[in-house]
Amino acid sequence: MQLTLLKAKLHRACVTHSELEYEGSCAIDSNFLEAAGIHEYEQIHIYNVANGNRFITYAIRAEAGSQIISVNGAAAHKASPGDRIIICAYTLLDQKEVAKFKPTLVYLNEKNDIINTRHAIPVQTV
Repeated sequence: MQLTLLKAKLHRACVTHSELEYEGSCAIDSNFLEAAGIHEYEQIHIYNVANGNRFITYAIRAEAGSQIISVNGAAAHKASPGDRIIICAYTLLDQKEVAKFKPTLVYLNEKNDIINTRHAIPVQTV
């Protein structure tokens, strides 16, 4: 049996551009892709904290150090500059791999500076 697990996430990235006429996808600062282990053209899920929109696209590289998060093409209708989003990539693992697997979690502030990285989400408490 295979299970789908969170592979990587960029948590609370701030959208810098929304380009309706661009070919599509989500341009992400190359440094963020590297930090999270997300590959160019890899499928990503985007969750918009500002408006609740959830959609799927793919990652493309933006210039390293630019701090760009640009939602492009049809997806531009679902996110605007200034919106905080969560960008996730998933992986399929067989049951034997699951116990050893840890996701890469990259946390960003409102200026898209990396402020923290982890490999586990803290347990939610009351």
